Amino acid sequence: MEIVILAVVIAVVVIGALGGLVIGSRKKKQLPPKAPSSTPTITAPPAEPHVGDEAETPRDEPRRTIEEVELPLAEPTASAPVVIEEPAAPEIETPEPTAGRLVRLRSRLSRSQNALGKGLLTLLSREHLDEDTWEEIEDTLLTADVGVAPTQELVERLRERVRVLGTRTPDELRTLLREELLTLVGPELDRTVKTESGLETPGIVMVVGVNGTGKTTTTGKLARVLVADGRSVVLGAADTFRAAAADQLQTWGERVGARTVRGPEGGDPASIAFDAVKEGIAEGADVVLIDTAGRLHTKTGLMDELGKVKRVVEKHAPLDEVLLVLDATTGQNGLVQARVFAEVVDITGIVLTKLDGTAKGGIVVAVQRELGVPVKLIGLGEGADDLAPFEPGAFVDALIGE
Repeated sequence: MEIVILAVVIAVVVIGALGGLVIGSRKKKQLPPKAPSSTPTITAPPAEPHVGDEAETPRDEPRRTIEEVELPLAEPTASAPVVIEEPAAPEIETPEPTAGRLVRLRSRLSRSQNALGKGLLTLLSREHLDEDTWEEIEDTLLTADVGVAPTQELVERLRERVRVLGTRTPDELRTLLREELLTLVGPELDRTVKTESGLETPGIVMVVGVNGTGKTTTTGKLARVLVADGRSVVLGAADTFRAAAADQLQTWGERVGARTVRGPEGGDPASIAFDAVKEGIAEGADVVLIDTAGRLHTKTGLMDELGKVKRVVEKHAPLDEVLLVLDATTGQNGLVQARVFAEVVDITGIVLTKLDGTAKGGIVVAVQRELGVPVKLIGLGEGADDLAPFEPGAFVDALIGE
């Protein structure tokens, strides 16, 4: 019995010893605390703030729901209300009356034409008018673009009258020259611009000419002439091949209260001319002015285009006037253009522009002889009212001078 008890005690002691060893070994695996050291401690950088967090201060306060967040109040601004201004309507101008315009513009004409008149008077005042003097008179007339045939006629009449007259005073010479030049210009020709159809439809005027002669500007100035004479006008911008021609014509029309019928650039000129006449009839206008294209690439193309415009317009009413615009500064070269247009369309009247810028006033005589139609209007400057009805007497007076 004692032996059994002793064995149990020994077993308990052995088990206890073994348990202590196990516990001791587990304690050795735990890392002991580090002793203080002089080496600096490296720490990880703070975490980046999340979206919506403030980087300066930690977000320790509880988050608010979207319902709890109050929107900032908009500060009142003292801004003035936006006012869209309507474009002001163009002021309607009152054109200058046409009566006596050429007399008013005579000084401009005489400044450029005196070379012709004074040159002739100087030559005729010579004591002896020999053949050399008459040749100089011929040269003076030819230089002024009077033309060969008219020059020969004038010289022959002057020679005969001077021979009969005998003694020649300055006043007699001036009277003589004035009479012969007036005869040459043709005072008997009807220079009225036809703007009355005699029907219930408006008078229809078609303006033709080469671009660069002032054709569109002349059409606008002619509208002013008609308005000044108490006529109501509708403009047709049938020159669709030159950039800004329709804009230019519309600007002229707006200044005198005339409406412009236009179409797209490069559109059909005949269609626009047709619409212009249609609108003129609907409005009860007195006159419809149609500005046409002035291309001279080929005579065939020009003939087709102007012929089509004429045919289409005449479906409404007959054409009353076809005015050819010529640049007086081109002299005899302008006659070449005149011939082409005369072959294409029946010209009824001529408008000579820039007559104040040339000393070749004889072009008036030459172009009338070439086409067999009168000069009806002349341009004597850049001003809006510098287009004047042609008056042969005032023109010849300007040629001779005071």
